[in-house]
Amino acid sequence: MIKKEDNILRYEGLGDIIIKPNARAKRFVFRVKDNRLQMTTPKYSSKKEMYQAVSSMYDKLKKLLSNNTNPLIDLNFSIDTEFFKLKIEEGNRERFLARSELGELSIIAPKSVDFNDVQLQEWLKRVIIEALRRNAKIILAPRLYMLSQKHNIPYNQLKINTSEGRWGSCSGRKNINLSVYLVLLPKHLIDYVLLHELCHTYEMNHGPNFWALLNNLTEGRAEELNEELKNYHTSIFNYSKE
Repeated sequence: MIKKEDNILRYEGLGDIIIKPNARAKRFVFRVKDNRLQMTTPKYSSKKEMYQAVSSMYDKLKKLLSNNTNPLIDLNFSIDTEFFKLKIEEGNRERFLARSELGELSIIAPKSVDFNDVQLQEWLKRVIIEALRRNAKIILAPRLYMLSQKHNIPYNQLKINTSEGRWGSCSGRKNINLSVYLVLLPKHLIDYVLLHELCHTYEMNHGPNFWALLNNLTEGRAEELNEELKNYHTSIFNYSKE
């Protein structure tokens, strides 16, 4: 029922589970990434302990996998947002061809390609994210600078990352980090996130002073915009128009 090969644990009904040993882990932790379960384990966990952990949580893991499975990136997959559009088409070439312009990415796929291939799915995701990165540098940097100048809130440096955990962050040195996925948001929410991080150059917490400043910069809409932002996620799959 279970077989361990390198860092893969195969369990009937759950598929391949990626094993992530961690010297600091004190318990088993599960998450879903790229449509597969990942299992963080204490460094010296035995095969038997892994089996018992998966077996005891089988129903919950089955539900977790089902709820977090992303759609295939295939000919039906597209993104159509204000600042970024993606389409995948079938062509006559033997290899994939990607054409990227400002705000657009077109991928030409060979005929009869197997979109179920895990490595292909990972490659397609990397291509899309790299296109987002290029667009983010062109779109977000001048937008952040403009808002900084408009509200007289200076910052130090800007870095664009591929974080799937947060839209942005600000360090104590006033360095701002922004996720490439921001370019998939509507313009007013992009500005909200940028203003949010600029406010952190003054207030490093989310206390009353921070929200008062952000509310002033958003014409009293800070809470409303924050709630709207919760409808979006840092993932290309949140914007798929299948």
